[in-house]
Amino acid sequence: MAQSVRSLHLSLPGPIYRRLRAAARRANQPATVVARQAIEAWLCDRRKAALREEIAAYAAKVGGTLDDYDPDLEAASLELWRPRRARKRKR
Repeated sequence: MAQSVRSLHLSLPGPIYRRLRAAARRANQPATVVARQAIEAWLCDRRKAALREEIAAYAAKVGGTLDDYDPDLEAASLELWRPRRARKRKR
Protein backbone atom coordinates (compact mmCIF):
# COMPACT_ATOMS: atom_id res chain seq x y z
CA MET A 1 0.00 0.00 0.00
CA ALA A 2 1.59 3.27 -1.09
CA GLN A 3 1.87 6.16 1.36
CA SER A 4 0.40 9.47 0.31
CA VAL A 5 2.99 12.19 -0.03
CA ARG A 6 2.18 15.81 0.66
CA SER A 7 4.23 18.81 -0.33
CA LEU A 8 5.16 21.63 1.98
CA HIS A 9 6.67 24.91 0.85
CA LEU A 10 9.13 26.06 3.49
CA SER A 11 10.88 29.40 3.33
CA LEU A 12 14.21 29.36 5.16
CA PRO A 13 16.44 32.24 6.19
CA GLY A 14 19.64 32.39 4.14
CA PRO A 15 22.01 31.02 6.83
CA ILE A 16 19.79 28.01 7.56
CA TYR A 17 19.32 27.34 3.85
CA ARG A 18 23.09 27.41 3.28
CA ARG A 19 23.69 25.06 6.23
CA LEU A 20 21.05 22.68 4.89
CA ARG A 21 22.60 22.68 1.42
CA ALA A 22 26.08 22.12 2.88
CA ALA A 23 24.83 19.21 5.02
CA ALA A 24 23.11 17.72 1.98
CA ARG A 25 26.31 17.94 -0.07
CA ARG A 26 28.31 16.26 2.72
CA ALA A 27 25.71 13.49 2.97
CA ASN A 28 25.54 13.20 -0.83
CA GLN A 29 21.75 13.51 -0.55
CA PRO A 30 19.21 15.95 -1.91
CA ALA A 31 18.44 18.81 0.48
CA THR A 32 14.80 17.68 0.62
CA VAL A 33 15.87 14.27 1.96
CA VAL A 34 18.08 15.86 4.62
CA ALA A 35 15.28 18.28 5.59
CA ARG A 36 12.76 15.42 5.76
CA GLN A 37 15.11 13.39 7.99
CA ALA A 38 15.68 16.41 10.24
CA ILE A 39 11.93 16.98 10.60
CA GLU A 40 11.34 13.28 11.33
CA ALA A 41 14.08 13.30 13.99
CA TRP A 42 12.64 16.45 15.59
CA LEU A 43 9.13 14.97 15.66
CA CYS A 44 10.49 11.76 17.22
CA ASP A 45 12.33 13.80 19.88
CA ARG A 46 9.12 15.73 20.65
CA ARG A 47 7.17 12.47 21.02
CA LYS A 48 9.82 11.07 23.39
CA ALA A 49 9.83 14.30 25.43
CA ALA A 50 6.03 14.22 25.71
CA LEU A 51 6.15 10.60 26.88
CA ARG A 52 8.80 11.44 29.49
CA GLU A 53 6.63 14.31 30.73
CA GLU A 54 3.58 12.02 30.97
CA ILE A 55 5.57 9.41 32.90
CA ALA A 56 6.94 12.06 35.27
CA ALA A 57 3.44 13.44 35.87
CA TYR A 58 2.11 9.93 36.55
CA ALA A 59 5.01 9.19 38.93
CA ALA A 60 4.40 12.44 40.81
CA LYS A 61 0.68 11.66 41.05
CA VAL A 62 1.01 8.08 42.36
CA GLY A 63 4.18 8.51 44.42
CA GLY A 64 3.72 6.97 47.86
CA THR A 65 0.53 5.12 46.94
CA LEU A 66 0.08 1.40 46.34
CA ASP A 67 0.44 2.11 42.64
CA ASP A 68 3.97 3.22 43.49
CA TYR A 69 4.78 0.44 45.93
CA ASP A 70 3.58 -3.14 45.61
CA PRO A 71 4.68 -5.18 48.64
CA ASP A 72 4.04 -8.53 46.91
CA LEU A 73 6.06 -7.54 43.87
CA GLU A 74 8.94 -6.29 46.03
CA ALA A 75 8.95 -9.54 48.03
CA ALA A 76 9.06 -11.57 44.83
CA SER A 77 11.97 -9.53 43.49
CA LEU A 78 13.91 -9.84 46.75
CA GLU A 79 13.42 -13.59 46.62
CA LEU A 80 15.24 -13.65 43.28
CA TRP A 81 18.12 -11.54 44.61
CA ARG A 82 18.73 -13.56 47.78
CA PRO A 83 22.39 -14.67 47.79
CA ARG A 84 22.95 -18.37 47.25
CA ARG A 85 25.22 -20.33 49.52
CA ALA A 86 28.75 -20.42 48.26
CA ARG A 87 29.70 -23.76 46.80
CA LYS A 88 32.99 -25.35 47.64
CA ARG A 89 35.19 -26.00 44.62
CA LYS A 90 36.31 -29.53 43.90
CA ARG A 91 40.06 -29.84 43.62
